[in-house]
Amino acid sequence: MELSVHYIDFLPGAPELLAPTVRDTAVAAEEAGATMFTLADHFFQMESMAPAENPFLEVYSTLGFLTGLTHTIALAPLVTGVTYRHPGLLAKTATTVDVLSGGRLVFGIGAGWYDREHFGLGVPYPPVRERFEMLEETLQICLQMWSDDNGPYRGKHFALAETLCEPQPIRRPPILIGGLGEKKTLRLVAQYADVWNATTSTTEELEHKIDVLHRHCETVGRDPAEIRLTAAQFSNPFDDIDGYLRTAERHAELGIEQINAGPLPGDPDPVGFVKRLGDEIIPRLNELG
Repeated sequence: MELSVHYIDFLPGAPELLAPTVRDTAVAAEEAGATMFTLADHFFQMESMAPAENPFLEVYSTLGFLTGLTHTIALAPLVTGVTYRHPGLLAKTATTVDVLSGGRLVFGIGAGWYDREHFGLGVPYPPVRERFEMLEETLQICLQMWSDDNGPYRGKHFALAETLCEPQPIRRPPILIGGLGEKKTLRLVAQYADVWNATTSTTEELEHKIDVLHRHCETVGRDPAEIRLTAAQFSNPFDDIDGYLRTAERHAELGIEQINAGPLPGDPDPVGFVKRLGDEIIPRLNELG
């Protein structure tokens, strides 16, 4: 089993400290043997993590910054909010990160949810049904832009006269969709995703959601084996390393190939946390699966 490092807390302090901290954490993740480094796509810090007023860096600018500082680790937004960027511009932005990183982008995307930052910054926040319609159209637009088809796209929410995207990605970025919604999210995973990120660490719920995903795959004629299964496991592994690994082992038995971990909000030493993952957790995870 692999481990992905999720970096969520841009620690309060002087702005000049933010770049070296995220740089050193990403480099430490790569050196520790993590296979992916992810950042949330928000403009305010999430209130469930820390005060909204805490620093938070824009995701694609930060990923672009990290492309020149890392060499092998995959880079991903976990996940892009579909409401924040027009899909044509989003595809171009994501392509730029992929090209600059040498083909290491994993394209995480979801329907968006953080109403405070939408209203605060004046970003339209449609009802959830419309956001999922926008998400599906955005997936279709990105796939068209990452193909030989430069023709128009016309949907309910978006219309593009040309879907020109040059340069093309070095590889078509794997599409990652995160979430647990059984009617909409998992149906989109079955139809469009290369990777599913489950946002639960409860083995029983995870098993149920995988069953639902398989049923959606059957409906759309997709082999579920084509979808890589990943899961969040954001509790502090060092509180109970053996218990943490037992949960990871149960996940591996369900087909989970990668878990997400990372420095918890307020950790004053995210680099040290990641190095400790490399020393104490990642080697034992690699034995699972």
